[in-house]
Amino acid sequence: MFLTPTESERLTIFTAAEFARRNLRDGVRLSHPEAVAYLTDEILLAARKDLSFEEVIDHAGHLLTAAQVQDGVAAMVDMIMVDAPFAEGTKLITVVDPIAPSADDVVPGEIIVADRPVVLFGGSEITTVTVVNRGDRDVQVRSQAHFFEANESLEFDRRAAWGRRLAVASGAGVRFEPGMSVVARLVPISGDRVVHGFRGLVDGPLDSNEDATA
Repeated sequence: MFLTPTESERLTIFTAAEFARRNLRDGVRLSHPEAVAYLTDEILLAARKDLSFEEVIDHAGHLLTAAQVQDGVAAMVDMIMVDAPFAEGTKLITVVDPIAPSADDVVPGEIIVADRPVVLFGGSEITTVTVVNRGDRDVQVRSQAHFFEANESLEFDRRAAWGRRLAVASGAGVRFEPGMSVVARLVPISGDRVVHGFRGLVDGPLDSNEDATA
């Protein structure tokens, strides 16, 4: 049996759609690829059943609900376009918002804020050091870096920075431009206080290596 590229793609879509149908039968919420495969297969099948153009679009818009897909999938599938094989020829089917999102559905990329402001480093001991970049290019230090081991082009009180990191939110950082004086706020590293990597000046427990500050 020889299959054209279109026929091979059709079989792939059908296989993925059957996988999605199995998940639906078992009450498993569909991922983005599964939802797209299921909708596409149903559109292609409806066209082969000689449903009208309008009937195919209406059918596709009532196949899935937000409760049947994973969080955020409904917002991700904002439009689906399929070349469907009608008896009179191939027509482009365009379905807008085929999965109606629920009122509380998650929108990918949105920022969900807490009811109350989050206090960072409440009760933590804050240490400030003045940092000057003596190098010829920008240096950026990230939130989880052991500041004592920051780039050697940065001039500051290294002893005061032992066992501390920047007092910024996780994932953030501070950029130090050449020749600029910056006051950096530091907080003690918490948890087990074990540091590995960076410039290799510690590679172990902070509290048993304090002589390295000398």
